[in-house]
Amino acid sequence: MKIIEAIRIAGQSLWANKLRSLLTLLGMMIGVAAVIAVVTFVNGINGYVAEKIFNLGADVFIAFKVSPAVTNVDHFLQGEKRKDLTLEDYQAVADACLHCLYVGAALRNQTGNVKYAEQSITDTTVQGITPSMAPIYDTELTEGRMLNAADLKNKSPVAVVGVDVVDNLLGGADPLGHEIRVDGWSYQIIGVGKKKGKTLGQSLDNYVMIPITAYLKQYGVHNNSIRISGKAINAGPGLDLAMDEARVGLRSRRHDRAGADDSFDIETNASLLSIWSGFSQTFFVAMIGIAAVSLVVGGIVIMNIMLVSVTERTREIGIRKALGARSADVLLQFLIESATMSLVGGAVGVLVGVTLAEGVTLAVGMPSAIKLWAVAAGLLVSASVGVFFGVYPARRAARLDPIAALRFEM
Repeated sequence: MKIIEAIRIAGQSLWANKLRSLLTLLGMMIGVAAVIAVVTFVNGINGYVAEKIFNLGADVFIAFKVSPAVTNVDHFLQGEKRKDLTLEDYQAVADACLHCLYVGAALRNQTGNVKYAEQSITDTTVQGITPSMAPIYDTELTEGRMLNAADLKNKSPVAVVGVDVVDNLLGGADPLGHEIRVDGWSYQIIGVGKKKGKTLGQSLDNYVMIPITAYLKQYGVHNNSIRISGKAINAGPGLDLAMDEARVGLRSRRHDRAGADDSFDIETNASLLSIWSGFSQTFFVAMIGIAAVSLVVGGIVIMNIMLVSVTERTREIGIRKALGARSADVLLQFLIESATMSLVGGAVGVLVGVTLAEGVTLAVGMPSAIKLWAVAAGLLVSASVGVFFGVYPARRAARLDPIAALRFEM
């Protein structure tokens, strides 16, 4: 039997029992759709984290009181007892790091309230930074200027704001020179950041950046450990040298004893991303395991329906064998029917998964990235499940005695 003819017969069989075929394919559709959606979201979020959240470059390091990448509870609890990193520590790193192009410091409060006249906006990220953080984070402005050394030295009440602050408070008016109140303190707008958009339903443009000295003046130094960032002159060995110099400067400033552990943590873009990748990989494996259950259930349903189909078509099989069809031809026909059924379910599942992922992206801004390998893998897995679970019914059909099959009556 030719492959094309077997596929045609399989299509006719599926079309003749449309409702049954649809119900049979549901398990396969759900399983493949879940796999595609999970892969799309994981790839999208990984890309977003690398580009937006940990977009530090291969030549940047950050010193923390306690690293956010810590997964050891004992280390975290011990780290919480450390002294906060201060501006003096930042200055020590700036003096010691000869292989650093820039050294900066930052603090942030993610629940700020910003007001202008009678308008207000809440849950604004208030960032206290040194001017050198702008080139480290590649901050771009559309209007005005960035904070400078004079602002830092004088604790100037000036601010660079995100687009949301301008749109929601000033109604499209020229923001430069206007005064806003950040948690009750007045700041003059001197610059507006480039629009970044949303992710996971949260805006990335609802922020206010002020000099870190003004931030500490307003919010105080208690429980305000700064983050010190350094951008090395060169990546690779240059970054290692810069980190070593920063570590020596910090240990000396904080009087860490020789042979004792650091009283701080230093991370790079690669180390932060590796921690995130580990979390996302665990989530990915767990979700794939759940989706695999749907695929197995779908395969069992296909095997059951194919067994029913063999029983219903026993006389047809007998006639085909009587007309010269070999057992291999019958086996191939039923395997192709099973594979076609699961492949159709897989194709529909791919479309549903992609549509679901794109719909969620449009609705809440969750990053997604469709990968061709994921689509190909979904189709391959669905076809393989159909063949695997179709082997037993196909062999049962191929082994039918043509004489007994011709005598069979439903």
